[in-house]
Amino acid sequence: MTPRIIGLARRPVSGAPMETMKAGLITLKEGLFGDCKGIKFPERQVTIMAVEDWEAALLDLASTAGPPQLHWTERRANVLVEGIRLPRGIGSIISLRDCMLKVIAKTSPCEKMERVHPGLLRALSPNWRGGITCKVLTGGPVSLDDHVKVLLEQPERMIRLPA
Repeated sequence: MTPRIIGLARRPVSGAPMETMKAGLITLKEGLFGDCKGIKFPERQVTIMAVEDWEAALLDLASTAGPPQLHWTERRANVLVEGIRLPRGIGSIISLRDCMLKVIAKTSPCEKMERVHPGLLRALSPNWRGGITCKVLTGGPVSLDDHVKVLLEQPERMIRLPA
C-alpha cells in the first residue's frame, strides 16, 4: 500500500466541528489554510494521525457490539494518512505531497476525547496513537490521495525517571 492522505479537515473557529475537505492549502503562516489553530499556535500548525492508530484505539474501546462507530474527525486532527508509521522523534520531517513538515511533538489527546466517547482519551494515549503535531517548513497544495513520506526520522527520546 502506498502511503497517502485519506482525510483533510479544519475548524474555522475554536470549538467548531471539523469540516472535511477534498483539497486544501498548507501555508507557513496558517498551517492548513482556514484552520484556526495554525495562526494561534505557530509552532503547532498541523496535526497528522494515521488511520491504523485510530482503528487500534477504537478496537480498545470495543464492546460485544464491536468498536464504536466514530468518525476520525472526532479526534480533531487536520490530516489522516494510511499506510505509513508516523515518525516518533522530535525533529523528524514528513512530506505531504510537496509540503514539508517538522514533527515538534506527540499530539496528546485532551479531555474533549472523553466527551466524544468514554475511554477514548486513554485509548489514544499509548504509542503516539493521537498522532503528531507539526510546524510547516514548506507549504503548498494538498489533496486526498497525495503521497506521504518520512524524509528524515529522528530517534524517539524516552524520558527515564530515577527509580
